[in-house]
Amino acid sequence: MLWYPYQQMKTMKPPYKVVDAEGVYLCTEEKKLIDSVSSWWSVIHGYKHPELTAAIQKQAGIFSHVMLGGLTHEPVQRLAQKLEEWLPGDLDYSFFSDSGSVAVEVALKMALQYYVNRGEKGRTKVLSLKDAYHGDTFKTMEVGDNEDYHFILDVYGEKKNVIHIPTRIAELEAAFEAHHRELNALIVEPLLQGAGGMKMYDISFLRKARELCDRYGVLLIFDEVATGFGRTGYRFVADEVLPDILVLGKALTGGYIGHAVTVANHKVYDAFYGDEQSKALMHGPTFMGNALACSVALKSIELFEREDYLAKIKKIEAVAKREMAGFEDPRVKEVRIMGGCVCVEADEPQTLAGYQQFAYERGVFSRPFLTCLYAMVPYVIEEEELVQVLSCMKAWFRR
Repeated sequence: MLWYPYQQMKTMKPPYKVVDAEGVYLCTEEKKLIDSVSSWWSVIHGYKHPELTAAIQKQAGIFSHVMLGGLTHEPVQRLAQKLEEWLPGDLDYSFFSDSGSVAVEVALKMALQYYVNRGEKGRTKVLSLKDAYHGDTFKTMEVGDNEDYHFILDVYGEKKNVIHIPTRIAELEAAFEAHHRELNALIVEPLLQGAGGMKMYDISFLRKARELCDRYGVLLIFDEVATGFGRTGYRFVADEVLPDILVLGKALTGGYIGHAVTVANHKVYDAFYGDEQSKALMHGPTFMGNALACSVALKSIELFEREDYLAKIKKIEAVAKREMAGFEDPRVKEVRIMGGCVCVEADEPQTLAGYQQFAYERGVFSRPFLTCLYAMVPYVIEEEELVQVLSCMKAWFRR
């Protein structure tokens, strides 16, 4: 019996069975659907992309995986080199893992051990945002702030090592003033908070965060698992405000295979580098640096650069703003658009009940959550396909 994610198995609606996929389309036996959510925001190049498929096939003909414990290989070395060249500032040291959640765990572990290695064992707390979502492993749930996903942690009582604040500069300054001596990191989903409700905030908050982290000697972590590779309109938000640790996943491989990376700057890496084994980062996911994942990630980055994806994203944003201009409904709180993300926030979850089937019947795959009806489409979508997705969203409220 297959156990599905985020579902009460007793009451869940049977999922749609996909038998083929190509471009922006998912195909069931009955329907051809535009995937408006890019398989949880990862399939930026669409499905069955010939170059991505060929990259995996070529590497599989050599070998699919070898461990990085005592071994290495060309694809992982090339990807680390590419990221060192491609990412901003001195984000030069790549630690690979097999999922975004694990990569965030690694980032949080790095931040804590960074100070332990320096002899500052009192820096045990993390500053995080209200409505944050960083994954479903235990430390990522702790720094998250969403009862719909992480209510299980309530059995432990109050979170003693995490402080949550809203995305307001006054509260940010107050938190640093009160807690800076015990903070090891501030972790944020920059500009766009994904699974916590597609909330968007201004870059001035991040600039102030960078300033305060520098002033008080706190590490700044950007979780760009969802926001990276253009989803906010920036290539990476890290291009605009430089963190100490950057986490990437999802679109890293073009959505072809699970892989993620935690990238540290020189300051962080140097705190682990020395003669003492006790200062080493004792972490090692089995499939970190998987050769198939690294090969397809390299090709995905090549496509992103070669095909000018930032221009594609600007067009998606412009079309979305044009199509959603003037749209309103008493049941809608707000329409938010940023880069490759469109969110219609409803007044309550019940407002969206039945939308998934409504969209299915109109040739669109959608998966609303909480009060969010949203689209995060593959970047290769054509204008008429995007209009179809947005028209379907509006039609739900006009029926």
